[in-house]
Amino acid sequence: MTAGMWFSFRSSKELKSAVSKPTGWVVYILECADQSLYTGITNNIDHRINEHENGTGAKYTRGRAPFKLLYTETHSSRSKASKREIEIKSFDRKTKLQLASSHYR
Repeated sequence: MTAGMWFSFRSSKELKSAVSKPTGWVVYILECADQSLYTGITNNIDHRINEHENGTGAKYTRGRAPFKLLYTETHSSRSKASKREIEIKSFDRKTKLQLASSHYR
């Protein structure tokens, strides 16, 4: 596996959804190369993932590339997305993975 500029999607439909024009605020879960999970929000998922990959995203993700996008959830406002982000961040790893898994069934 080559470091940098790699992230994986479960389907082409997910890729199209993830890189489409911003339609609100997105809560997302990334799996880092060290298999840790990172939860964040953005109003442009494509741009934000590029920031993570380039080392200009969140401090936590620096040096942890490549990433796999496990989960996305769209909200109509930053406030709603932030509240959901806080809720998801309180979940343990198993619950986050179950959330991601149930989302793609």
